[in-house]
Amino acid sequence: YWFQVVFLGEEDRGPWTEEDPDREMRIAVDFPLTQLLDEYAEQSARYRELVAGNGLDKQAQRAVRDGLHADLRWILLHLTEETARHNGHLDILREMLDGTTGD
Repeated sequence: YWFQVVFLGEEDRGPWTEEDPDREMRIAVDFPLTQLLDEYAEQSARYRELVAGNGLDKQAQRAVRDGLHADLRWILLHLTEETARHNGHLDILREMLDGTTGD
């Protein structure tokens, strides 16, 4: 989303709507895991190329809020934070399932 819509200025084609902003959290169960993983790998490859082909100071095509056009550095930091946060959520769920905690 951040690369395609904000950085590149592409149309937002996400499954969410104003009436159902969290729709993507529910529809994933309707797709085979192999399809989700393949699409993730394709997007990851595309984003690696985009990052490699642009400087960190390059401004996004669209504003993220309040008219602010974030640069690629900010977008990468945001994506890193989001990934870490969601990995933490998954770790909590795993701990709840197996009771094992890290050192």
